[in-house]
Amino acid sequence: MASGEHDAVPGRAAEEPGSAAAPAEVPTRESDGAAASHVVGVGPWEGPWPEGEQWDPELLEHGDRRNVTDGYRYWRMEAIIADLDSRRHSFHVAIENWQHDLNIGSVVRTANAFLAEEVHIVGRRRWNRRGAMVTDRYQHVRHHETVEGFVEWARGEGLAVIGIDNFPDSRRLETYDLPERCVLVFGQEGPGISEAMKEAARDTLSIEQFGSTRSINASAAAAVAMHAWIRRHVFGQRAG
Repeated sequence: MASGEHDAVPGRAAEEPGSAAAPAEVPTRESDGAAASHVVGVGPWEGPWPEGEQWDPELLEHGDRRNVTDGYRYWRMEAIIADLDSRRHSFHVAIENWQHDLNIGSVVRTANAFLAEEVHIVGRRRWNRRGAMVTDRYQHVRHHETVEGFVEWARGEGLAVIGIDNFPDSRRLETYDLPERCVLVFGQEGPGISEAMKEAARDTLSIEQFGSTRSINASAAAAVAMHAWIRRHVFGQRAG
């Protein structure tokens, strides 16, 4: 979500650029041997409190140090989720989790940033949430035990299953016209998408590589693919 989609919160000074992407709480850190205070977010509300159900009295009184954009400062978590739900995009994201992939948290965080409808974990239910930076509190996450169950669900919702992996027969993401209603599927770091998922996908897409490395990691690939959907369906930029 762009920071300009909500009006700035009154009653406080503006935050430093980029602070919304920092951790929910950042302790005092050492810099060149000297203690330096680095505090994320805003302090207690200054002046009369605003009226409305979205405001959280605890945050208004004590300050808001969460990893949220300026427009959601001092809002209750439930109010933020409700606002996000009112304007989520129509693409979904799925990642196979057979070996407890450490990339999943970062994928969830990126899905939140691009306002995906849902994130789907296929395989193991437990996943490492550290990389999500608590954005999973605001992002709907659904679990599917098997590829077959996930594919059945996607087809029932009318979602095209689009795999992202660099198979020899993959089509180029850069020139592919992503459907508006789809689920972008990513595999495990290393083995990639499973054979069952590849067979179920309408198409598999690859991200062009120009250096010496064969591939980029799953979380980076997910960010590239999600942004490709945003460029096509939010900004109207058709693939060439």
